[in-house]
Parts: sequence; structure tokens; C-alpha cells
Amino acid sequence: MFRYWKNLYRKYTSNNDRGARMDNAGFCNETYESLHNPASDDELVDIAGATLDFSSTEDVPPLDPEYGSGYGTTGFSNGMTGNGAGSNGKLMDLLDEPVPGVGTYEDFNTIDWVREKSKDRDRHREITSKSEQSTWALLHSISDAFSGWLLMLLIGLLSGALAGCIDISAHWLTDLKEGVCLSGFWFNHEHCCWGSNQTTFQERDKCPQWQSWAELLGGSSEGAAAYIVNYLMFMLCALLFSFLAVILVRAFAPYACGSGIPEIKTILSGFIIRGYLGKWTLIIKTITLVLAVSSGLSLGKEGPLVHVACCCANILCHLFTKYRQNEAKRREVLSAAAAVGVSVAFGAPIGGVLFSLEEVSYYFPLKTLWRSFFAALVAAFTLRSINPFGNSRLVLFYVEFHTPWHMVELVPFTLLGIFGGLWGALFIRANIAWCRRRKTTRLGHYPVLEVLVVTGITALLSFPNSYTRMSGSELISELFNDCSLLDSSQLCDYNSSENRSDSGVFSASLADRAFSNTLPDRPAGPGVYTALWQLALALFFKMLVTVVTFGMKVPSGLFIPSMAVGAIVGRLLGVAMEQMALNHHDWLIVKGWCSSGADCITPGLYAMVGAAACLGGVTRMTISLVVIMFELTGGLEYIVPLMAAIMTSKWVADALGREGIYEAHIRLNGYPFLETKEEYGHKTLAQDVMRPRQSDPLLVVLTQEGMSVGEIEGVIADTDYSGFPVVVSQESQRLVGFVLRRDLVISLGEYLCLYVTVSLCLSLCLSLCLSLCLSLCLSLCLSLCLSLCLSLCLSLCLSLCLSLCLSLCLSLCLSLCLSLCLSLCLSLCLSLCLSLCLSLCLSLCLSLCLSVSVSLSVCLCLSVCLSLSLCLSVSVSLSVCLSLSLSFCLSLSVSLFLSLSVSLCLSLSLSVSLSLFLSVSRSLCLHSVFANQCHRVCVFANGHS
Repeated sequence: MFRYWKNLYRKYTSNNDRGARMDNAGFCNETYESLHNPASDDELVDIAGATLDFSSTEDVPPLDPEYGSGYGTTGFSNGMTGNGAGSNGKLMDLLDEPVPGVGTYEDFNTIDWVREKSKDRDRHREITSKSEQSTWALLHSISDAFSGWLLMLLIGLLSGALAGCIDISAHWLTDLKEGVCLSGFWFNHEHCCWGSNQTTFQERDKCPQWQSWAELLGGSSEGAAAYIVNYLMFMLCALLFSFLAVILVRAFAPYACGSGIPEIKTILSGFIIRGYLGKWTLIIKTITLVLAVSSGLSLGKEGPLVHVACCCANILCHLFTKYRQNEAKRREVLSAAAAVGVSVAFGAPIGGVLFSLEEVSYYFPLKTLWRSFFAALVAAFTLRSINPFGNSRLVLFYVEFHTPWHMVELVPFTLLGIFGGLWGALFIRANIAWCRRRKTTRLGHYPVLEVLVVTGITALLSFPNSYTRMSGSELISELFNDCSLLDSSQLCDYNSSENRSDSGVFSASLADRAFSNTLPDRPAGPGVYTALWQLALALFFKMLVTVVTFGMKVPSGLFIPSMAVGAIVGRLLGVAMEQMALNHHDWLIVKGWCSSGADCITPGLYAMVGAAACLGGVTRMTISLVVIMFELTGGLEYIVPLMAAIMTSKWVADALGREGIYEAHIRLNGYPFLETKEEYGHKTLAQDVMRPRQSDPLLVVLTQEGMSVGEIEGVIADTDYSGFPVVVSQESQRLVGFVLRRDLVISLGEYLCLYVTVSLCLSLCLSLCLSLCLSLCLSLCLSLCLSLCLSLCLSLCLSLCLSLCLSLCLSLCLSLCLSLCLSLCLSLCLSLCLSLCLSLCLSLCLSLCLSVSVSLSVCLCLSVCLSLSLCLSVSVSLSVCLSLSLSFCLSLSVSLFLSLSVSLCLSLSLSVSLSLFLSVSRSLCLHSVFANQCHRVCVFANGHS
């Protein structure tokens, strides 16, 4: 019976799974053959390169190696040539996922926003009603209201701490490629030289405590040999870091690759991706992000920091029941976590909140805005307390400009916006084409080899150029910098004081320059021109390498590479404008606002505007990007140039393509994401797609009352619809609710499990009662047997004793009588003999002999009689014993027969009552579950009609 119900339940669940299976075609731009996990509620989909095909009906094995053998031709058994190092690793985090049930969702499904909000309202209403009944309930209500703010506090603290650790570690590993600090290997280059007294302004990066690899291995820092040693160590460290990053991602957390923002947007829209925000993903993403950034690849850590913050939020949500059991409430927390990620990435709390609102979030109520701001504030304060860069700032490239801009400069700012839009559209098309090629060719079969090849080429080409050798954040900081007298960079290598004529030569005193701490009217020196052509080479290098790097199977952000490209172009244009204003200050376009000897142009401002324009062209961010750049500079007067460049960039990029980079990757991966900002031109009316039509079969519905379990089982078995409308009756087709197929199947499965459990319990109880009755009957029978045996033995002993006593008594009596008779006879004979006066002696002898013979004969007769009496007594005793034993056996058989018949009667009666009880409870249970589902959906319909 149990096997029958188990097979029936499996049949229903298999029918339910038919509508939810997917055939995915990639993960991080790599093909997977199996991504469905039937045992999960976080914990799979191709995260930076998958395509979900919802029309697939094939059974696919799960991704987890505990349940399947891998993922086909691109499985984890593939290493550098397809055979990797992580075949036995844990692929996803499923520990914290709840057991699927009514109200939960399977993997790769979309949540029901209406049901989740209704469930939260019911919970809140129940807590509010109970708070008026007792003090404990009131305290529980207060704690429930405070739990959201407490959760935001924890998210801010954890995300800020992790961001500080990532910044410190990435800075140290990046410097480790060039050398080691002798005073402490854990110090990076800047911290190592802080305490040195032998550092000069011209060579502030050189100190005895810091030694390059050539100095450590060869003892010399000059010459071709030292250059080759540093070159080789640079490439070796870069390859090692990238190899560790890709191996850890493939072995333990495939979801840790990529940026994470496209998947975060998809999750916030209501899609379920189990394991993408789990603790294994958080751990591996944090470690591999440091390794990937330190390897020198053209990527950033700002996008992955959003993923890290969302992982922290998802894990901390499990501490609070309100967020653990409600998917809509959890997505409010994830929206706030996205703001936290941008806050710690750029040191811009307000910009992070606006980024979450504008770019990421799908549902953003007002209270989420407040909590996002609070969480971003806490995260920024935590990062500021850690002070990872040692400059009391939240980012490495924080700048402050003091020179005002002029209206004429809006023209070059607009040109930077045009370049940003063109670059953004070109980059999106090139990157999507490369990712599609990676997915559809054998290139995607060797992700480890691809990462190593790209890292090797990047390190090989970037080391000769100082601007490509440094990290992206250091490059942006160098380009944003406004040169002063104390700067030793090549970009600040301007000519010293010279006397110039009216055609362009100027005169300035050292006192004026020292007072202003600037270099007014600066002519470019040889160092500036050297830096310009190096920046031009770095520009083409960054543009090409970023297209190939973004989307590989390592954590990769896009903010820093995009900003670096724009900053290079902006710096080049800013230097050109500066020299034009210097050498041609009498031109009409310059004459009105830039006089001779004045500091009119700030190249660092152009770099900042260009960085914002390129980032806006790639991501299509507008308001949030302006605020982020404003928080980076700390000046209100530069908002207008930023707005002009960013809006121009967006207009140009939208003219060439409507999608940003994240929307393009969402479409490439096939995620079920409905863009709220997109305008759809569908003109199909509802009546054109409504079913059934006149020629179609009747609509499959469930009635509110009167349906049996068998009828509902038949509906589920005969159809594959995802849900069924609930009507009043077959005659009255008035809609009262809607029941999802999954919830209905789970309810039936729970009922079947309950039915089997109750049956087992009752059968166990019945068997226990039967065994108890049998044991009692057997104990009674045994007691009776023992008592009868004891009485039989006692009676036998008594009969034997009595027979022996009687025989002895009879023998004694007979012997006495015999002796008396003999004495009497002898006395008579003697008297006769004496009276006859001693007759003849012969006669006397004869009489004596006769008397002796008679006495002997009498004795023999008496002994015979005695033996006969003893035999009779023994036979009587034996007959009594046999009769008692026969009666005992008969009574025992009768008692056993009666006990068996009684137990059979009891089992039959209990089985009949059990069947009646189960039939009644089955109908009642189905009725209650069905009524609850109908009531729940009816509440949804009434609440949103």
C-alpha cells in the first residue's frame, strides 16, 4: 500500500516538473547541460552566459556532482584542456534553502508578488492584533518593527568590513608583483616607504625598505638583466593569481564569476536562482576578486562588490523570520544591499542609493529608500574607519578641483560625451559578439586556458608601459590628479619658469607659484609628451583587452575599465585644451575667458568628465552616475559639465542601441526579465489569445466544493497546466480564486504522506494491541497450565501417600488379626492338649505343623491381598492423573482457540473502523486544503480587483 502511494506521488511530481524544466546553454559564457536542482528551494542558471529555454521538456540531471556526473562536455572534469581541478568540489550552496512546500518556489521560477505581499500583510495584521493582548506580544511587535533596521546595520557593517579587506589585499598583491617590503612582507609599496627618512619628492616611490625582485634575486635594480627578472616575475605572479582565481571559481562556486549585476537585476525582478547569493559564493567571490584584480586583468571590483553585498544581505536575512520566509521582503533587502555595494565601491552613499533605484531595483518602496540610505551610510562609515588606502578617503582616486570651468568648455565636454556614447555602443556590440562566440564555439570549452592566455597577453603587453602596468584605480587616480609643485608624475612634468613674448611666452615668479601651489599657464615639457603617447597606446590597449576580459570565468567588474578609457581620452583632450589656451590665448574662443598667465584649464577635470561619459555610455546610468562623480570630487560647480557629458553619452549610445551592457547580457543569457523602463509596441488584444475558443475543449476548472481526491488527481494527471481556476460550481462558473498546480500537487503529496503515516501508525497500534492481547492470553493459559500441573502433582503425591498409608495400615491390621488368630488357635490347641492330658505327642506335633502351615497360608493370602490393594490404588492414581492431563490439554486448546478468535475479531473491527476513518479524514483533509488555497487566492483577487 505504501509503495502504491509513493509511486502515485512520484507520478504527480514528475508531471508537475514538466512545466518547469529548462535546457540551459552556458554559465559564465560556458555551456552547461544540466542546471535544474530538484531538491532545492540558495541555492542553477548560466550566470554570465546562459540561455534559458523554457520550452524544453527533457529531463536534465542536476548540476551538483553529488547527484550527477558533471555538466557534459564542459564539466568540471575538464581542466586547462577540459580537465579541471574541481571535479569533486561543492558547486553550489543549498544548505540554507528551505524545503519546497506550499508558498515556496522551485529553482528557475518567478515569485508571486501579490501572494508575498498579501502574506506579509496578514503577518503584520496578526502581530498588530496580538500586541494589544499581552506585554510579550507588544515586545515582539516592537522587535519585528526594529528588525529591518537591525538587518540594515548588520549588512552595512559586514559589507564595509569585506570591502576594506578586499581593498587592502588587492593593493598588497598588486605591489607584490613588483617587489617585497623587507621591514614586513605584509606592507604594500606605499605603506612600506611611509616611515623611511631617505625618500625624496622626485623618487618618493623608492626607499631602502622596498626592494624589487631583481634586487632580491640578482642584487641590482639597473640593467637589462634586472629588467628581465622584474618582467618575468610580473608575468609569473599575474598568471599565478589568475590561475588560482579561475580554479577556485570552477571548483567551488561557479556563480562567483562575472560582474553579478545582470543576475542581481534578474533576481530583484522576482526570478529564483538558488545558490547565487549563498555563503560559498560569498567566500569564493571575495577571495577570487582580490586575485583577479591583482593579476592585472582589465577589470574592476566595483560591480562584484554589489554581488558581495547582496550575498551578505541574503545570508543575514536567514536570521530574521520576516525576511527568510517572504521572497518579496527579501528583495527589498537586496535592493538596499545593492546600494551598499556601490557605496563601498566609490565611497558614495547617496549615489549608491540612486544607483539601486535607477539601475538595479525592480520594486523599491519608500521605506526601502530610507533603509538603503541608512545601510549605505553604515557601510561607508565602516570603510572609513578601516581606512584601506591610508588617505582618510573611501576611494583611491578621490580628488578636489579648485579651478572653475567656463561656458566655452561645454563644447569639449560635449565631445567627450559623444565619444563616451560611441565607445559604449561599440563596446557592448563587440563584447556581446565575443561572448556569443565563446558560447557557441570550442572557445568556451576551455575557460581556464582562456583566462591564462588573456592574462599572459595582458601582462606581456602592459609591463613596458607604466600606465598599463599600474592597476586601474591607480591609473584613474593619476589621470584625475590636478598637478601641483610637489607632483613628480610625468603628466606634471611642465617646463620651469621662462620669459616669453606676447606670442605665448610668459613670466611668473617662484613666489607667486609657491603662494598658489599651482603651476599657472604651464607649458608642456618632454615628460608630458612622453606620457601622452604612452596614454595613447594605453587607450587602444584598454579598449581591446576590456572587450575580451569582461565575461570570463573570473569575477570581473566593468566600472573601472570603462572609467579608465574615458579618463585617458579626457586627459588627452584636457592637455590639448590647456596647451591651446597657453599658446593661443589671443584667439577669439579663448580671449574672452582666459588671460595670459592664468590657470584656465584643469586636465584632471576633463579626465573625470570623460570617465563619467564612457561609464554612462556603457551602463546608461544618468542621475546616479552624476551623484557618484559629484561625491568623488566634492564640488558642486562641476555638476553641469558632468550632466552635459553624461546626457550626451546616453543620447548617442541610445541612438546606436537601446540596451546597456547589463541588459544586453540579460538578453544574451535568456533571463526572464521584463524591463520596466522599456517601451513595448505589442498590439495584441486579450481576446485574441484567450482560451478556450468555441472549437476548443472545455476549460479545466476546480469547483469550490464537492470534488473528491480522485477527481483532483485525475485533473492533475490528465493536464499539464501550471494552475487551475476555482469556480463556485460547474453550473455557476463564477471565479472565486486560482490554485497553482505546484501548490496543489504539494498539498496532495503532503496529504498522501499524512495518509501513509496515519496508516502506518494505526497498523502499528493494531499490531501492538494484538500482540498485547495474545501475550495476555498466553500468560493466562500458561498460568492455568502451571496451576493445573501443580494441582495434578499434588493430587498424585497425596494419592500415592494415601495408598501407601492404607496399604500399610491394612497389612498391619491383617498381621495383627493373623497373629491373634494364631494365638487363639494355639491356646485352644494347648488347652485341648492339656485337657486331653497330653495326648499323643504325635498328634500334638501334627497340630503344631498344621497350625504353622495354616498360618503361613493365611500370611500368603494376606500378602496377596495387600499387593492387589496396592496395585488397585496405583492404577486409580494413574487414571486420575491421565484424566487431569487430558482435561488440561482440552482447556488449553479451547482457551487458545478463543483468544485467536477474539484477536481476529478485534483486528477485523479495527481495520473496518480504520478504513472508515481514513476515508472520512481524506475527504475532510482535501476539503480543508482546497478551501485554504481557494481562500488565499480569493483574498488576492479581492485585494487587487
